[in-house]
Amino acid sequence: MQPALSVDCRHRHNALLITVTLKSSGRQFPVAPGETVLEAAQRAGIALPYSCRAGVCGSCKATLLEGSCSYPRNPPVALHGVAPERHAVLLCQAVPCSDLLIEAREVTSVEDIARRRLEVVVGDKRPLAPDVTGLRLYPAEGQPRLNWLPGQYLDVLLEDGKRRPFSIACGPQPDAAIELHVRHVAGGGFTSWVHDELQPGDRLRIEGPLGTFVPREDSERPMIFMAGGTGFAPVKAIVEHFVALGTRRSMRVYWGARSLADLYQLPLARSWTQAAHDLRFEAVLSDPAQAAAAGLREGLVHEAVLRDQPDLSGHDLYMSGPPAMVDVGRELFCAAGLPEERLYYDSFEYAPDVLAQILAARAGLHTV
Repeated sequence: MQPALSVDCRHRHNALLITVTLKSSGRQFPVAPGETVLEAAQRAGIALPYSCRAGVCGSCKATLLEGSCSYPRNPPVALHGVAPERHAVLLCQAVPCSDLLIEAREVTSVEDIARRRLEVVVGDKRPLAPDVTGLRLYPAEGQPRLNWLPGQYLDVLLEDGKRRPFSIACGPQPDAAIELHVRHVAGGGFTSWVHDELQPGDRLRIEGPLGTFVPREDSERPMIFMAGGTGFAPVKAIVEHFVALGTRRSMRVYWGARSLADLYQLPLARSWTQAAHDLRFEAVLSDPAQAAAAGLREGLVHEAVLRDQPDLSGHDLYMSGPPAMVDVGRELFCAAGLPEERLYYDSFEYAPDVLAQILAARAGLHTV
């Protein structure tokens, strides 16, 4: 039976429950009418990979072996350019029209971690760069601690019902602190408020942990980490996790930015080389003049990775940062021999409602 990747599901009866089967493990879960595969899996306590939840980053890409689905919410942007014969499907947007058999990675390490909503207090606020603010949040009195795996993110819940996702820049701490790196986006209401008005003692509502960009410890392969801008936050958390474990695996960490000021925790990153068994750190600046003045590598960060390691077939690779960086890395690293199942990435800069507005605007332009 050949899968139908996108069909009209309006004929589906509202009372009909559909079953999704995961080929590798044989696990099954039901999907209610209108639910996406990812939503149904999460409701069943099954962790499938995801990041942006808007069909753009491609973290939730899987292979549809049997059945059919549609994309009634957002178009599957991350599937553009993927050959149809690969039968790729985006779990965060795919709504089943029939029973499905899919081949997808399961991230069982996050399944037992409870997602919570809680109120937190801003304990510390400090500038990390001209446009990056560091926050340390603590559970408000009477609130439970948040537990998470390094690399996961949380949503800040706004009063208008919208959410803003931020990667957690550390692993769980003894004092329950949650570290965030918030980039000020011009015209961004929430990040402008954080940059200009938020003060220690203020309170926020958050939900987490979210995401499956987490350490994979069931491997002995050398690891490469690539961060762009504030994508450094979750990479920092995962690298510090492996350093604290005392791993003997080789680690190569690359951090790319435009200017020296954007490498806002450069001394910390350099200190890892002394704390780990086999870790090298490379800072890369795209601005030629600043790179020369600082004595750092010039160019784009993914180019530095490929110059140092043109054959990636024997590695695990973690990357986090702007969507454009993630997109080019995903294409070129796999072309360099990296198996797609060993590429872990987080593309987190867009909130889902912002993405919906962008996609709606694009659709409007296409109809003109």
